[in-house]
Amino acid sequence: QVQLVESGGGLVQAGGSLRLSCAASGRTFSGQTMGWFRQAPGKEREFVARISWSGTNTNYADSVKGRFTISRDNAKNTVYLQMNSLKPDDTAVYYCAAGVVSTTGVASYWGQGTQVTVSS
Repeated sequence: QVQLVESGGGLVQAGGSLRLSCAASGRTFSGQTMGWFRQAPGKEREFVARISWSGTNTNYADSVKGRFTISRDNAKNTVYLQMNSLKPDDTAVYYCAAGVVSTTGVASYWGQGTQVTVSS
């Protein structure tokens, strides 16, 4: 079992930046693919980004490419999502995921989510 705890959400103006963190505990973090998803009010949960265990391979949704960066620090069992040039459309609850992380929304483990609100 892996426990995931997100932090770093909040309210920011359009054009601003936020960095989300996700701390993993429990079953070894080693070897786990990590990812971020988001769900806006009235919408389906959608894939944002994922990163392989080594950090070598990353994938991003088209809507965030060039603005968001996913990274990880395996020594700290933590994955990050740096979000720049934020837009009101980025407003959502952001969820951390681990294990089998599919761009279609399937994951082995989920965090409880952190709210990101971007004002215009």
